[in-house]
Amino acid sequence: MAELGYLGLFIASFLAATVVPFSSEAVFAALAANGFDLWTCVFVATFGNWLGGMTCYYLGRLGKIEWIQKITGVKKEKIDKFADTVKKYGSGLAVLAFLPVVGDVIAVAAGFFRCKWWLVAIFMFLGKFLRYVLLMYGVDFIFN
Repeated sequence: MAELGYLGLFIASFLAATVVPFSSEAVFAALAANGFDLWTCVFVATFGNWLGGMTCYYLGRLGKIEWIQKITGVKKEKIDKFADTVKKYGSGLAVLAFLPVVGDVIAVAAGFFRCKWWLVAIFMFLGKFLRYVLLMYGVDFIFN
C-alpha cells in the first residue's frame, strides 16, 4: 500500500477501521520514512479510518435484536439493559473506536443501539485524529 502513497494510506486506514484486519500504522510509518508530509498523512489516515469506522456504525444500524438473541442466546431484557447503557454513553464511547479489536465492536454497537450518528461521527473523528497525531510524533521521533 505504501507504493500508492497517500491513496494507499487512505485505503489501508479505511480497511483497518473495518472488520478486515489491516495495519494502517505500517503504511503510515513507511510513508514517513520516505519523506511524505506527516500532517498530510495524519489527515489522510484520520479521514480513511473515520470513514471505515462510520461504515461499521451503519452496518450496526442494519442489525436486529432477534439476530443477537439467536446468535448469542442473550435474553431481550439483558440486551435492553445494555442498550440503555450504550445509549447513555455510546456516542462518547465512539472516541475509543480507534482501539484495536474493540474499536470495531464499539462502532457497530453504536449503530446497532441507534446512538446519534452526528455525535458518534464527531467523537469517532476526534479519537482517530488523536491516534494518528500520537503515531505521527512517535514516527517522527524514530526517523528524525
